[in-house]
Amino acid sequence: MLVVQVHVHVKPEYIDAFRKATIANASQSVQEPGIARFDFIQQEEDPSRFVLVEVYRDAQAPAAHKETMHYQTWRDTVTVMMAEPRTSVKYHNIFPDDGGWG
Repeated sequence: MLVVQVHVHVKPEYIDAFRKATIANASQSVQEPGIARFDFIQQEEDPSRFVLVEVYRDAQAPAAHKETMHYQTWRDTVTVMMAEPRTSVKYHNIFPDDGGWG
């Protein structure tokens, strides 16, 4: 399992549009066989900051995800909404073990 946290800072005027576009992407992403989980969360103290928590079943799944139409649509739609470039951090799964992700 590979866990990726994508941090996004959105321009305030785009918060609602970003939420809508990202929910559409996440809804399709969780249906991909290589994705065990795809969470989309918003910071309480600063609603213009979001995190996507993407849990991939193997090292090839992120590349496959980036080839999907829904990801490419999301990427192209939200780029202008960002206050700064998004960043990501990759993690190795420890607990629950890989079988615990369903």
